[in-house]
Amino acid sequence: MQIPAAILWEPNTRWSVEEITLDPPREGEVLIKLAASGLCHSDEHLVTGDLAPDPGWATAQGMERYPVIGGHEGAGEIVEVGPGVTRVRPGDHVALSFLPSCGRCPSCVVGRQQLCDRGMYLQGGRQLLDRTSRHHARGRDLGLMCLLGTFAPYTVVNEDSCVVIEDDHPLELAALVGCGVTTGWGSAVYAAAVRAGETVVVVGVGGVGMSAVQGAAFAGARHVVAVDPLAWKTDLALKLGATHTAMSMAEALPLVTELTRGRRADKAILTVGLALGTHIAELMALVAKAGRAVVTAAGRATDLDVKLNLVDLTMQRKELVGCLFGNANARVDIPRLLALHREGRLKLDELVTATYSLDQVNEGYDDLREGRNLRGLIRF
Repeated sequence: MQIPAAILWEPNTRWSVEEITLDPPREGEVLIKLAASGLCHSDEHLVTGDLAPDPGWATAQGMERYPVIGGHEGAGEIVEVGPGVTRVRPGDHVALSFLPSCGRCPSCVVGRQQLCDRGMYLQGGRQLLDRTSRHHARGRDLGLMCLLGTFAPYTVVNEDSCVVIEDDHPLELAALVGCGVTTGWGSAVYAAAVRAGETVVVVGVGGVGMSAVQGAAFAGARHVVAVDPLAWKTDLALKLGATHTAMSMAEALPLVTELTRGRRADKAILTVGLALGTHIAELMALVAKAGRAVVTAAGRATDLDVKLNLVDLTMQRKELVGCLFGNANARVDIPRLLALHREGRLKLDELVTATYSLDQVNEGYDDLREGRNLRGLIRF
């Protein structure tokens, strides 16, 4: 099959939309016709090289990260299945989870699908079962962002990346739940474990942070403080569950101190575009005694230094925890969140502030860098 796709041939270049050859699905794989793909910030990390794997690891795996087809938020319809596929069938509507889950490894069987052992193959971007490619261009094999490659109207993925959803869910919006929405929502509901009456600070209200705001409000937080330097984003956050706003963590600190009569926030969630070691001390300063700070934002693999007051951490018994995919379980939480959207209790339409064609993918990321969109969406 000949189809267009957006390829990143090397870091710090533009996405190249060109024709590729797509092979049929093999053992355990499916061919999907996609309706849409989200423009997530993680694909921007591919451009900057922040998510590049350790060279030694890549060599050991016999893989190269680039060239790679971008995109890891997608939803569509199963067109064809390969041998041995049991979880889906042609005609099924599916949302793609950016983390595969096998259902059999130790993490999956104890309810931690976000830590499935198959996640170890994400960086290589090749098919799960045989580590080869179904996508090719210019005589070369292409990797796939998160084993998905949704910057194309069709893709071939392993069935472990597919979550069957109800046919009446809009596929364009279902694409968003494969990463950003679930990550943000789960950051509040699962990782932070927000409870009724608590004060929560969400730092960075892009696509992930805005969903964290919704999750905190849904969980019954008394105060939800949205922190972002862009006023139009914090204004939208107020419509989606935030009660207060600030332009920076420094500005949020006296606000939170006043709201809580000196106690400070029960929970603080970091959902900025790129996590830095310097963010952590500020984040922890927002948190009360025995409070919890959640780091959802991705950082550079090479960054090892963190600013942290160890006396504050120990003597005030604060918690600093990491969060992957909102600590969610895709096969349960993706259908659950879509059901909440159907009932009007989770806002998805409001997150999409701009739509693009595949040819406009670079325009979409220009808008993201300049803060002109919250969540861009490619429609096929």
